[in-house]
Amino acid sequence: MNRAELKSLAKQHIKGNIGMLFVVTLIIAVVASIASLILNLIPVVGSIAAAVIVTPAFTLSLARVYLNLNVGQKPVASDAFLGFDDFWSAFKVTFLTGLFTFLWSLLFVIPGIVKSYAYSMSINILAENKEKAALACIDESKKMTNGYKMDLFVLDLSFIGWSILMPITFGIAAIWVVPYMEATYINAYKWLKSKQIITGETVTAPVEEAPAAPAPIEEAAVEEPAPTVEVVEEQALVEEVTDENTEDNAAE
Repeated sequence: MNRAELKSLAKQHIKGNIGMLFVVTLIIAVVASIASLILNLIPVVGSIAAAVIVTPAFTLSLARVYLNLNVGQKPVASDAFLGFDDFWSAFKVTFLTGLFTFLWSLLFVIPGIVKSYAYSMSINILAENKEKAALACIDESKKMTNGYKMDLFVLDLSFIGWSILMPITFGIAAIWVVPYMEATYINAYKWLKSKQIITGETVTAPVEEAPAAPAPIEEAAVEEPAPTVEVVEEQALVEEVTDENTEDNAAE
């Protein structure tokens, strides 16, 4: 995984789209905050509704925004709500990944961190495959990140400087940094997807039969040419002379 290439490609993707990406992110932040405040007024049920509907749906929305950007589709303000048509699937994926990560963290901190990277591609997989079940998305993410979790961890570390810059600039740097980071993560997802080895069905090439040995070529019978007229006459003359000599000898 070449981090420099992933980041360079991300810069190309967000170029000319920073303004609208900021608008989409701002809409998500404002709507999520307002919805959470309103829903939290309802005891117990409100906070659950916020966790079930709002947060997972917006997470899925962002994934689809940057996946679309990856293929050259420019974002629009309404893209902030792309995840609400699958909010239940988004909830199941985010809930299960959070639950599994928490359970692994009970063993020790490091297993929890490792598994968080193993499950990190689940929401992107759902964003591209809305019919895929939550557990199937998680399972595919584990296969996709197998052998590359350290690469993803190092990719995160490479953004530490940018993460420090955002609070220093009172959030102004986030207008560019957040899209830059999100686009890079999507590039990493696309790269992992291209490297994923699909197993389970082995295609065997047809075995070519060895060509049959050529049939032995039978030697054609060589026919002796028929004697010509001249030859026949010469043979007759020789026979005649031979007969005469025989008679002379007999007479002597």
